[in-house]
Amino acid sequence: MDTIEGKVAVVTGAASGIGLAMSRRFASAGAKVVMADIEDDALDTALDDVRSMGAEAIRVRTDVRELAHVEALRDAALDAFGAVHVVCNNAGVGGGGTVWDSDLADWRWVIDVNLWGVIYGCHVFLPLLRDQGEGHVVNTASMAGLTASPFMGPYNVSKFGVVALSETIHGELSLEGSNVGVSVLCPGWVNTRIGDADRNRPGGPRPEDATEDRAAARDVLRSLLATGLDPADVAEQVLAAVLERRFYILTHPEWNPMIAVRAERIIAGDAPAHGFLPEA
Repeated sequence: MDTIEGKVAVVTGAASGIGLAMSRRFASAGAKVVMADIEDDALDTALDDVRSMGAEAIRVRTDVRELAHVEALRDAALDAFGAVHVVCNNAGVGGGGTVWDSDLADWRWVIDVNLWGVIYGCHVFLPLLRDQGEGHVVNTASMAGLTASPFMGPYNVSKFGVVALSETIHGELSLEGSNVGVSVLCPGWVNTRIGDADRNRPGGPRPEDATEDRAAARDVLRSLLATGLDPADVAEQVLAAVLERRFYILTHPEWNPMIAVRAERIIAGDAPAHGFLPEA
């Protein structure tokens, strides 16, 4: 895709964070934007923000855990603009704790949003893009989809799944000679509200999360996120990847040695290195 001007971009998780930043960047490049999110009020505010830039944009409340919602999102985009060219399956939530202590309901929630939401997005939109003969899909994973750290079991599993899904789709499209591109976004720390994702947890935050230890862990996560990359910088890299048909979007090059260490340890049969930086 040589330009996004005049094209139609669909973005899930568009009410805040990386999703809002992508919506704004696509709009500034001349795209029409379809903004999807589960948070109604925040989505209204985000839509006003994008429209204030002079862009054509609509909003569609979407729970990406529901196939019918994602199908309705596609239909709304086609009704409004007649086509879809870029699909950013970006909606995501966090989840922490040890594997054995993590609530099974939280496993279900995180995987439903982070992985099934992307599966549904690809299932619904890829036939449309293939029929058009052009388009691009961006699936938001994480560095946690390339190297697993402790206390992030549900999140790690969901993001590894997104990377595997994206690599598979890339191979299948390549084998058929398709012009449809695929990228997988694997950011490190980004200044977003994912540390407060339990605001959208079914049933609300768990009462047991109100312990001092849990509160301290959340405070650490929030402080790390607050020092993270500006979402606008991530969005800039996403747009460049779409235009360049680049598959992996690694926003934090200083973290790339972790990927090499992981590969080396796999080949050697060694146990994985743990943590966010390679062991010495």
